[in-house]
Amino acid sequence: MKRVLKHFMMVLSSVLIVGGGSSAASAEEKIVVSTWGGSFRDLIDESIAKKFTAETGVKVEYVTGGTMDRLNQAKLAAGKPESDITFTTAHVGWLYANDNLFEKLDLSKIPNAAHLVEQAKISPYHIGAWAYVYTIGYLPDQLPKGVSFDSWEGLWNPALKGMISSPDFDPSHVIAVAAKLSGADPAHWEAGKDKLRALKPNYKAFYTNDANSQQMFATGETPVQVVLSMNAYYMRDQGVPIKLVIPKEGAVLGVDTMGITKGTTKADLAYKFLNIALDPAVQAQIANLKKGSPVVDNAKLPPEVASLPGVFTTPDQWAHQTLIIDHKLRAEKTAEWRKWFAENIMAP
Repeated sequence: MKRVLKHFMMVLSSVLIVGGGSSAASAEEKIVVSTWGGSFRDLIDESIAKKFTAETGVKVEYVTGGTMDRLNQAKLAAGKPESDITFTTAHVGWLYANDNLFEKLDLSKIPNAAHLVEQAKISPYHIGAWAYVYTIGYLPDQLPKGVSFDSWEGLWNPALKGMISSPDFDPSHVIAVAAKLSGADPAHWEAGKDKLRALKPNYKAFYTNDANSQQMFATGETPVQVVLSMNAYYMRDQGVPIKLVIPKEGAVLGVDTMGITKGTTKADLAYKFLNIALDPAVQAQIANLKKGSPVVDNAKLPPEVASLPGVFTTPDQWAHQTLIIDHKLRAEKTAEWRKWFAENIMAP
C-alpha cells in the first residue's frame, strides 16, 4: 500500500511540474506587430492589444518604423518574418502583397469583417483598420478675406500666394485633386499637370512629417495646409485653432490597413487580433482616441465625434464626401508622382 501511495505521489508531482511548465510557457507567449511608432503604436496598444491580451493572455510586442523602412525590412526578412501582423497604408499594403509578404486572408476567421464598409475591403491580403482623410485645414484668423474652400479650387486663389503647404513625402493628394479639377482621374493624372504648375506660387513650404506640419501651423508659417485629418484634430486638442473642411469634390481618403505577415507561425492568434481590431467597441474607441473613421458599419460614436469633418459613419458620407485614389494604382504610381512633383513643383 505504501509503495502504491508513493508511486501515486510521484506521478502527481510529475503532472504538476509539467502543468506548471506549460502554464509558464503560455504566460510567456507573445505576438509581434509591425507598425508606426509614436501615437499610432500607442493607439494600437491601447485599443486593440489591450483587449487582445485580456482575452487571450498573450502579450503584444512591437516592431516600429517608417512605412517604407518597414517594407524594406520585411523584404530582407522574407521567410523568417520579424512580425506576425503588419499595419501599413492601403497602397503600400499592395507592395507587401505583390512581394508575397502577406498571407491571403480567410475572412471566415474574422467574423467582424462581415461589417467592413466597402471602402475598407482593400485586397485579399489586407483590410482596413481605420480611415482618415487628407483635406484642407486652415487657421481662420489668418485666412485672407474672400478665400473659401467650398471647392478645392480655393487653394488656387491668388490671395494665398506663399501661404500653403502639403506633404513632401506624398504628393498623391494634390495630384488627384488637380486631375479631378481638370476633368480627369488619377489614372490620367497628366491632365492635371498645368493645374499643378499653377498652384506652385501659392506654396510656402512642404512639410516632412506630422510633427513638421504641426510646427508650421503652430508658428503660422503655412496657415493653409493639405493635412491629415487625425493630425489636425490632435493639433486642435493641443490648442492650435485649426478648422477642417470637406470640399464639394470630396476629401482624399486614406485607409490604414492590417495584414498577416507571410510565414508567421501564429496565424490563429493573428486572426484573433484582426477580429478584435474590427470589434465595434474597439472601432469606436479608435475613433474617440484618434478621430479616425471606423471601418465597420456597426460602431456607435458619440455625436461630438461623429459630427467631425472627415469622420464617416454613414454610407452617404463614405460615398459622397470622399475622393478615392485606387490603392493599387497609387502603389504603382507613387514613385513616378514623387519624382515629377519634386522636379516641377518643389524645385525652386
